[in-house]
Amino acid sequence: MEIEDSLTSRSGSRDRQCNLSDHTCDEEDEEDDHEKTTEHKKDPEEPSTKRVRPVAKSNSLTGVITPAKTPALKRFGQSITRSISFRTEARPLPPANMRSRQKPPLFTRKHNSQCWSDTVESHDLTAKEIKRQEVIYELTQGEKQLIEDLILVKKVYYEPMLKLEIMTESELGHIFGTLDSLIPLHEDFLTRLEKLRGSEKTVGEVAPTLMNWFPCLEAYITYCCNQVGAKALLDLKKQDKAVERFLLLCQESPFSRKLDLWNFLDLPRSRLVKYPLLLKEIQKCTPPEHPDEDILPDALELILSIVEEVNKKTGEAECQFYRRGLAYMEESQRIPEIQLSRFLYCQGELKNSKGQRLHVFLFELALVLTRLGEDREGGHLYQVYRQPFPNALLNLEDIPDSEAGGGGTFRTAFTGGNDKVRNCFRVSSRGRAKAQSHSLQANDSFNKQQWITCLRQAIVQSRDRSSLTSQNLQSPPPDPTLNNLADLSLNPAIEMTHHATH
Repeated sequence: MEIEDSLTSRSGSRDRQCNLSDHTCDEEDEEDDHEKTTEHKKDPEEPSTKRVRPVAKSNSLTGVITPAKTPALKRFGQSITRSISFRTEARPLPPANMRSRQKPPLFTRKHNSQCWSDTVESHDLTAKEIKRQEVIYELTQGEKQLIEDLILVKKVYYEPMLKLEIMTESELGHIFGTLDSLIPLHEDFLTRLEKLRGSEKTVGEVAPTLMNWFPCLEAYITYCCNQVGAKALLDLKKQDKAVERFLLLCQESPFSRKLDLWNFLDLPRSRLVKYPLLLKEIQKCTPPEHPDEDILPDALELILSIVEEVNKKTGEAECQFYRRGLAYMEESQRIPEIQLSRFLYCQGELKNSKGQRLHVFLFELALVLTRLGEDREGGHLYQVYRQPFPNALLNLEDIPDSEAGGGGTFRTAFTGGNDKVRNCFRVSSRGRAKAQSHSLQANDSFNKQQWITCLRQAIVQSRDRSSLTSQNLQSPPPDPTLNNLADLSLNPAIEMTHHATH
């Protein structure tokens, strides 16, 4: 009996121990879950002093945030685009902190994340005036950021590469152009803007300052025109292992924000086209009774004219650059329309019905098909393929996406064996003894539509120009006796007196 009581007592003790152990384990699990939740919610930069049970390794990607990829900016000689168009490209988002389990915000600000409202303690401004101050503050902060980036390019890229003899001084001068002269230009503008801020950190009149400084931006003509050849030379020099290694190390460093050298060199151009946008916003938020109201339209017209002039000159420089890169197989290919062209409508890669990849240039007066090659120094050379087309003699035909689309070879070349022929169009010449036709395929529907739009515009404008030229040639020379026709008076009284005298 005593033995049974002892066994029962031991069994109950073990049960109580198990229950207590289970309860303790449950409490530990709850504490661990609480600690994990607390760790997730706290600041990722705060060090944790709590002991947490180790978690088994897992192949799951939960909690791992992939850094945002750098979006490619528009480059000369790549995607089809208007050759003289300027577009502002956004910089990439900074990579997420890999130690943090929190999801980063979808949009993060660059450099300084302050707004104008963050710099003042109190104000009694209207919502419209607050918006105006925010835009002016953004204009000022943008100048600071640009100056910092330009100085960074000079100190981190130009000077080390020159000192380490990674490139020659001549090559660096060609790539960086007049970038060094832009730094004091924008420092002067920043100083002027900061002087406008009053004791309450608000800006009153800003339009006169803009009117006085905007003419300085004509210095961008030289810088942007140089960018065409600078990009080509930089791409060529990247084939050098020492240059490639240096640029890669710089791009992977924190100061670069994952931007490559060309992204930095293109920042001034991006800044230039942003001025009209900021000015329109300021104008929109300026009340009718404000002193800036009468001057802002003139300032906007001035900056738009400067941007247009930079556009025009850059387009001419690009056209001249690619004209020099053409290699003619026959002398008959040197048609005068190529040399007379002042700009490019567009250029890019298309595929012909034989499956060959061609680099096509739509100049102002001529369409030129080329094959991409290399010169002796390893640079790009464009070998002219077949006879170039004068735009005035071009015929354009849109080939709809269809099941038929031509013969078997035609379908195979364009589709790789699939049934449908997509994104194709045909160009042909008219009025020539040796008529020729080319069926071309774009990368996608958007690319195709860009080509068709540019081709139609080029054809219409070239034919109008040819028609106007032929009319001038056919019209008889002016009668010398009518040279003084403009001096004749239309006053009847004077005319009658004149006749009566005779």
